[in-house]
Amino acid sequence: MGKVLVVVDMQNDFISGSLGTKEAQAIVPAVVAKIKEYQKNGDRVVYTYDTHEENYLETQEGRNLPVKHCIHGTWGWELADEIDELAKEAEKYEKPTFGSRRLMEELTKWNPDEIEFVGLCTDICVVSNVLGTKAWLPETPLTVDSCCCAGVTPESHETALATMRSCQVKIV
Repeated sequence: MGKVLVVVDMQNDFISGSLGTKEAQAIVPAVVAKIKEYQKNGDRVVYTYDTHEENYLETQEGRNLPVKHCIHGTWGWELADEIDELAKEAEKYEKPTFGSRRLMEELTKWNPDEIEFVGLCTDICVVSNVLGTKAWLPETPLTVDSCCCAGVTPESHETALATMRSCQVKIV
């Protein structure tokens, strides 16, 4: 079926909003270029959305990370403008937690030749989706472009990359 690019949670709250970082802001141009490359080659590009409701602070995640973010329908939930423009016709996966089971089920149906992951945050949602996909598709080559990802901190970004590398994920 070819290649699939999974763009993880490139949403405003993770870039310049309530949980934004300078590292997240810095990767946006590289992510845009990567998306355009896949689109030019006719490969599939899909997007995940961290999606919470107003009761976020009452959830397990909200009790552990008490910062409201990615509340469905808000500016913070939306993709960054330059990425949103590229995602108009693409498949989108809202997820109330770190990994998207629905995405992994779809990837299994599509059975792509390879899957690449980019996005935010390397140490939470990227690693969760990558390792979940590795469990669902153990023989499919998986790649993470480290220049198109950012973690909560630079140190946790590197730790997550090391974890994925140890699970036979190619890190470029």
